[in-house]
Order: sequence, then C-alpha cells, then structure tokens
Amino acid sequence: MEITINRNAVPFDPRPPMVTSGLRIGTPALATRGFDEAAFTEVADIIAETLIAGATDGGPAEDTLAALRDRVHALASAHPLYPNLDPMGA
Repeated sequence: MEITINRNAVPFDPRPPMVTSGLRIGTPALATRGFDEAAFTEVADIIAETLIAGATDGGPAEDTLAALRDRVHALASAHPLYPNLDPMGA
C-alpha cells in the first residue's frame, strides 16, 4: 500500500525476535510532513483495512487495493515532502 512499516517486538512478546507481533510506523517522518491527528487516523484506518482485506481467502480484491492505494496517494499529495518545490519545475 506504499506505507512503510516494519515488524517490531512488543513488550512481553512471546514470539521469537525474528517472528514479532508488533508493527512500527515511522511517525516522526509523518509529523515532519505535517500530518495531523486526522491524517494519522486515516493512516491507521488504511493499515487496518489492508490487513483485513489481506486476511480473506484468496487475498484482497484488486479494486479494494486500488481504492486503498488512492487514499495513500491522496494523503501523500496533501502532505508533500517539499511543499515549496513545484513538481512541474515552473
């Protein structure tokens, strides 16, 4: 879905270090881009919906993935890395 996360151990995680139960999201990078509480909630919703869709038999439908990907792109467009840089070079 083009949201970068990695697996991390959580406190008292019974699983071995190479098979962890937690996910870590790089929230400082998102805060630097100006994400507010609503944007972080949208990120969490997208991740949850992606995991739920992936848990279905046969995996997620392509139209579901496309809709989730569009939401990620909308967030990224609303919070550009370099807001003062014109992407068209004008």
